[in-house]
Amino acid sequence: MTVMIEQAVGPDFGFGLYVHWPYCARICPYCDFNVYINKSSRADELVSAICSDIRQHREILSSHAPLDTIYFGGGTPSLLRIEDLDQILHTAAETFGIKAAAEISLEANPNNISEGVCAEWASLGINRLSIGAQSFNNSALDFLGRDHDAATARSAVNVASNQFQNISLDMIYARPDQSLADWERELASALELDTPHLSLYELTIEGPTAFGKRVKRGELTPLKDDDQADLYELTQAMCDAAGRPAYEVSNHASSPQFQSRHNQIYWSSGDWIGVGPGAHGRLTHNQQRFATLAPRRPDNYIETIKTGADSTQTALNTLDITRELIAMALRSEHGLDVARLTALSYMAPPDAKIEAFKQNGVLYQYDNKLSLTQSGRLLADYIAAELSP
Repeated sequence: MTVMIEQAVGPDFGFGLYVHWPYCARICPYCDFNVYINKSSRADELVSAICSDIRQHREILSSHAPLDTIYFGGGTPSLLRIEDLDQILHTAAETFGIKAAAEISLEANPNNISEGVCAEWASLGINRLSIGAQSFNNSALDFLGRDHDAATARSAVNVASNQFQNISLDMIYARPDQSLADWERELASALELDTPHLSLYELTIEGPTAFGKRVKRGELTPLKDDDQADLYELTQAMCDAAGRPAYEVSNHASSPQFQSRHNQIYWSSGDWIGVGPGAHGRLTHNQQRFATLAPRRPDNYIETIKTGADSTQTALNTLDITRELIAMALRSEHGLDVARLTALSYMAPPDAKIEAFKQNGVLYQYDNKLSLTQSGRLLADYIAAELSP
C-alpha cells in the first residue's frame, strides 16, 4: 500500500508559527521549559536570528500557504519590546503571509500588562492573550515562585479585557497538600473573571527543576494520583457548570470561537515552524514529515542561524507519525479520525480493544472517529498507547 503522509498529517490540518522567547524575569521552580534569566546584551541579535530563521524555513516550505496562527511563547514573550514583536510579525507576513483571520497569540505575565501596552499589542495584530496567573492565592503564588500577587493577576485580566476579547487564563493546581476546598475557591475566583478560555494544568514535577530537586531531597511530596484525579473531576464539574467545558484534556472554552486554534494544529498533527532557542516544530514536505529542534542556548542559536544552518531536522517514520497522531488527536474533543491511519498504511485499532474501552466508559465512537470521555481523559496517555501499533 502506498503511504500518503500528506493525507494524514501536514499543513492541510493547519499551518502555524511558534516563536520561543527564552527569557524570564525569574525562573519558576516548577518550570521545565528552555528558559533563562532576562538579559538584554544580545536581545537584538536574538530577534534578528529569529527573523532569519523564519526566512530560512521558506526555502524548504515553498508550497505552504499563508500562516493560520502565530504563537509567541516562552519564557516570557511579553518582555519583548513592541518594535521586536513588530519586526518578527513583519518578517512572518513578508515571508509566508498571514491569513486575514489568523489567530496571533502572546503569552503575558500579569506584571507586564497595562492599558498602554495592550493597545500597542493590539495595534500589531495580536488578538489573543494567554495570561499566566497560575493562582489567585498569594501563598500559592509564593510557593510557585511567581513575581506577582493575586490582586495584580486580577487587575491584569480586567485591564486586558478592555482591549482583547480573546483571553486565556493559565492556572496550576494539584499542588502538594492542596485540598478540594482550596482548589474550589481558587477556580471559583478564576471563573468569576469570565475569561472565555482557561488552561488548567496539574502540577507536574520534573527532575531537573528546583521542585524536582526538592522532591529528590525529600523536602517536597507531590500530591497523590488519586487526589489529583479528584481535583480533576472537580475542575470538570465546575467548568461545565460555568459554561467552560473542556475541549481538550487541560483546556476549556466558552465556545468553539475561543478554542486555541494554534494548539489545535498540534492536536491535529498539522505543520508548525518552531523558531527561537530550543523551539520544536513539525514540517511536512516531499511526502516526508520532520521533527525540528533549534539549538537550546541563545548564544548557540544566534551563531547557528548566522551560518545559515537550519534547525536540526529528524525524519519521522510512519510508525512515529502514527503514534504521535493517535496520542495528540485523542487529547482533543475532535478525536481521532481512523481514516487518517489508513493513509499511513496502518489498520484501525482492534475492534475488541475499542469495545473494551467503550464498555469501561473511557472511549466513545461516532462514525469513523474515536474520542475520550471525561473519565477517559484521566487515562489519555495509557489509552493512546494501547490503541497505537
